[in-house]
Amino acid sequence: MTDQPDELFPATRRALLHRIAVAQAEGRTPSLVAAVVRDGRLVWSGARSMIDGHAPTPGVQYRIGSLTKAFVAVLVLRLRDEGLLDLADPLERHLPGTPAGGATIAQLLAHSAGLAAETPGPWWERTDGSLRPALDDILEADAPLKHPAGRRHHYSNPGYALLGALVERLRGRPWGEVLRYEVLEPLGMDRTTLLPEHPHAGGFAVHPWADVMLPEPLTDTGLMAPAGQLWSTATDLARWAAFLAGGDEKVLAAATLAEMRRPAVGPESADWSGAYGLGLQLFRHEGRVLYGHTGSMPGFTAGLWISEADGLAALALSNATGGANTPLVAAELIALTAKHEPRLPEPWRPLPSVDEELLALTGPWYWGATAHALRLKADRVLELASLAGGGGRSSSFRPEPDGSWTGLDNYYAGETLRVVRAADGSVSHLDLGSFVLTREPYGPAPVVPGGVDPQGWRAG
Repeated sequence: MTDQPDELFPATRRALLHRIAVAQAEGRTPSLVAAVVRDGRLVWSGARSMIDGHAPTPGVQYRIGSLTKAFVAVLVLRLRDEGLLDLADPLERHLPGTPAGGATIAQLLAHSAGLAAETPGPWWERTDGSLRPALDDILEADAPLKHPAGRRHHYSNPGYALLGALVERLRGRPWGEVLRYEVLEPLGMDRTTLLPEHPHAGGFAVHPWADVMLPEPLTDTGLMAPAGQLWSTATDLARWAAFLAGGDEKVLAAATLAEMRRPAVGPESADWSGAYGLGLQLFRHEGRVLYGHTGSMPGFTAGLWISEADGLAALALSNATGGANTPLVAAELIALTAKHEPRLPEPWRPLPSVDEELLALTGPWYWGATAHALRLKADRVLELASLAGGGGRSSSFRPEPDGSWTGLDNYYAGETLRVVRAADGSVSHLDLGSFVLTREPYGPAPVVPGGVDPQGWRAG
């Protein structure tokens, strides 16, 4: 329960409508539809069209291009969470006989397998999939790699075609059917389909030097479909954004989605504006790190972003090959909403009960001479914060059944925190991945690795 209203204020709605009106006009796109989701609820949608009085509704389908990749990634992570594969497995283990058999599944998800960006000709996005009837046809058999595997991000559409084929191999039926049964139906996304269903927008190219249009072909890309085939609506994608933000145990846990949005390969420049996780893009915009995906196919562009810090998501869809820059529009809808209606923090509330043993652990602890503070949070979570300048090694820790804690983030992610007791049962010190934290700097001496000078602290 939050104090935020279910709908946006009139001034916010006007600002959002103005932004998409500018995008449609200056981008010269036949139509554009957009939506904003706050705390998992669709709170605004708007549209503009070249036809007066006939703007598309949120239920009209648009082709969403590479947003499809995030759906495929969810299917693959479901297989991992079920124990049917490991992300470190080479593709060959589950899908033998492809030119990319040595690439790991994680590398394919993150576009770090070094594969070619596109198929051998002809241009797969505008030609029928029957021209590439086998997986061997989507990569050059003698030169599938453009970079050493695992070394850098290099976007690969054929890589996601291979992941779709992997899903088919392990599930025993077409990936589109798997998607419908395992993801779309549980999330209520009944207007997301492999091929267009009425009502849907037609795709167009707009002449660069004249205000005239050319229809784009609506092709079935066959084996390349997992790279960009899906059609969807603003309403369905609002549900998708809510799922990506919070998870749904029927589809994928929130912890796995958090894993998907962590950068998988380091950025190549210090002033990075974009990165890629496991099927999700990351994008820096106006001081925020957003996650989601962009998409384009001949006749269509799409963008969907989520701001975890603001509890906001936004999407934009257009039916022109280029011009409207829908990914940027979606990011700016988040910024506008956050500016007009910043998220209210949750009220402070005391813990529902007091655990005296845990309460006794709180307060200052020292790693050598470096001061830290241990705080008790809800659900027995412990939060270790460095009191030194520069942030230090701060982490949160979740409790485990054996009485230890596991690090959730930063330097100590995955590391074990244990309470070590003296013979009389009192707390002696904390063991954090072999580091010893004591109640006083370098003391008591018997528990400090390497011991302490017997003369103790001294003046200069």
